[in-house]
Amino acid sequence: MDIHFQHIASTLNIAVKQVSATLALLDEGATVPFISRYRKEVTGSLDEVQVAAIRDLAQQLRELDKRREAILKSLTELEKLTPELAKKINEAKTITALEDIYLPYKPKRKTRASVAKEKGLEPLALRILSQSRIDPAEEAEMYVKADKGVNNTLEALAGARDIIAEMISEDTEARTKMRHHFTQKATYKTVMVKGKEEAGIKYKDYFEWEESAKTAPSHRVLAMRRGEQEGFLKLDVLPPDEDAIALLENQFITARNACSDQVQLAINDGYKRLLRPAMETELRALTKQKADDEAIKVFAENARQLLLAAPMGQKNVLAIDPGFRTGCKVVCLDQQGQLLVNTTIYPHTGQGNLKDAAWQLTQLCEKHAVEAIAIGNGTAGRETETFVRGLKIPDVVVVMVNESGASIYSASPLAREEFPTQDITVRGAVSIGRRLMDPLAELVKIDPRSIGVGQYQHDVDQNQLKQSLDDTVMSCVNAVGVELNTASKQVLSYVSGLGEQLAQNIVNYRNTNGAFKNRESLKKVPRLGDKAFEQAAGFLRIRDAKQVLDRSGVHPERYALVHQMAADLGCTVDDLIKDINLQKQINLQRYVSATVGLPTLNDIVKELAKPGRDPREQFEAFSFAEGVNAIEDLKTGMKLSGIVTNITNFGAFVDIGVHQDGLVHTSQLANRFVANPNDVVKVSQVVEVTVVEIDVARKRISLSMKTENGPKPKEQGTRNKEQESRSKAQAGGNKDNKPQPQKTVPAKKDADGDLQEKLAKLKGLFK
Repeated sequence: MDIHFQHIASTLNIAVKQVSATLALLDEGATVPFISRYRKEVTGSLDEVQVAAIRDLAQQLRELDKRREAILKSLTELEKLTPELAKKINEAKTITALEDIYLPYKPKRKTRASVAKEKGLEPLALRILSQSRIDPAEEAEMYVKADKGVNNTLEALAGARDIIAEMISEDTEARTKMRHHFTQKATYKTVMVKGKEEAGIKYKDYFEWEESAKTAPSHRVLAMRRGEQEGFLKLDVLPPDEDAIALLENQFITARNACSDQVQLAINDGYKRLLRPAMETELRALTKQKADDEAIKVFAENARQLLLAAPMGQKNVLAIDPGFRTGCKVVCLDQQGQLLVNTTIYPHTGQGNLKDAAWQLTQLCEKHAVEAIAIGNGTAGRETETFVRGLKIPDVVVVMVNESGASIYSASPLAREEFPTQDITVRGAVSIGRRLMDPLAELVKIDPRSIGVGQYQHDVDQNQLKQSLDDTVMSCVNAVGVELNTASKQVLSYVSGLGEQLAQNIVNYRNTNGAFKNRESLKKVPRLGDKAFEQAAGFLRIRDAKQVLDRSGVHPERYALVHQMAADLGCTVDDLIKDINLQKQINLQRYVSATVGLPTLNDIVKELAKPGRDPREQFEAFSFAEGVNAIEDLKTGMKLSGIVTNITNFGAFVDIGVHQDGLVHTSQLANRFVANPNDVVKVSQVVEVTVVEIDVARKRISLSMKTENGPKPKEQGTRNKEQESRSKAQAGGNKDNKPQPQKTVPAKKDADGDLQEKLAKLKGLFK
């Protein structure tokens, strides 16, 4: 594994000792949040992104080792393994390189070449491939044997060419050259499937399209592939054939005679029948993986921003799931988010019902001391908002809430378990209200793929997406911290070191024994051992704990250190937390040891200043422009406030209150070039936009955030290192969301070295 340490360190541009230390912690069962938060001295202060990258790269390399072992075992059983071949296999750095080496020996189904070999034509093939001065037809006469299925010289030559074609297609050097050629020169070409024009109108931009596969942005790659899968587009990913064949000719044509003419035929056949399809399949997989990686990064960053949206906090909330004909479902929640009462009002079905709805809402707000009204932003959302605001209920904040995924939650087993006697509309309204109070606590109950952010989330690798989103949710939950005595099992399951079963055990213990008095009592929870306690304790909070440090992010393993700090200052820990002047007197160098360094000490001091602080921004109520409720109400040049709902590589989508998000293209995000939209906006951010274009028929709205006089719009505040790392990882988003023509330049023919020596090596593979 030492060689892997070096590879990972080089790839991530970090020290080898950081890699080895991090992997040691991971192998011991430590989680990414725990390592990045509480083991900074061990890893050299690596952040979550770097720790996760080490984990993922190590997993890939371990899979490579497993495949290497399997290939060596297979070659040994086939009695084909030589010291030279074993050396090549052990030195291979990628799965692709391994498979190229193994390919000529790999057991395969019957092919045209294997049939020709069974007919005894391999010597003829090697004789022709040597391109010596012989007459191939005369040479082939010796192999005409009816009993072996070779009836004439033409059949003999055809069989020999089949063998040569397969040898060329399986040659490691040829595949390497061809792979590079495809990667650099291939183009995506799409054409409409005949007769699908009307049904596939959403793919209109791709009905006749071509662009470089090397530079095609992820969202267009995924769009073209989806169009192909749905049967609207025909898609090819190929370089110019003549250039590819020229590369093979340079490698395999060593003379100009009758034999080389046969080799030329074999090259053409081998390329078109074997090598081109194989390389296209590889390139499709490569570009798909690249597109998946980019789309998943975008999705994960959007999910992070949505999960970390500002919470209103513990308030008495009235929540409304709007509807026209079926009415608006109304629920009242207490400060802990518990359902108090539910009803249905019909403010949009007649004047009598309107008056009754107004009376009901007013009475509910008064009876339950409602402090805020949350309204879902779906169908009838703006109309319901207008109705509620018109009531002018004193001291009540009215907020539109993004309800994406609420219907998923309301129909889930979890919702049925929580509200077994309520229908899905009540559950949906409860979810809307709780999202206002604490978006993170509510959104963790929903599959992250259903929370309404990202691009082409159903087209990317689902296992990879799930891993990324699980990492993101876990990171968010642990960054905020979890109140041990009120958190749901869903939130607890994302706490470092816990998981579903231990989360359920905690809830069961809490229900049986009452609230936890301190962190130490966690050890009484069934099956929660020392390792789980170590990983989880620092991220769990007990608001009313007698031990003040139990309310903070200080890990229990450092309590003694904090008590020593207080004792050295002649005060208690409680005094130390309350008095910032005492905190300033702490000499951190005095407490540096072999296991505790300045990174941990600085974190401790920050916690003493604000124990258990919530890293999320302060909640600010927002309202859309009055009188602008539908796309038909928009006019070009109109200036509106909106909320960013989604960010892609080509821009940001903004909800301006008309039931259809508008797009701020990257070129319209600022009065400067924007490579990565996340540098300018974030999900849930309030922005000022100008309506640029409206397409009512296609339900498309183009917006701009550019300012008239040129100053740059305000950007979000400075992020922490982890967020900056994520932002940099996503840099390089494409400039355009619409396809732009790309030109390709034919590849130049590569000059080979000693072809005769290469030919001799090639022949040696098949002896």
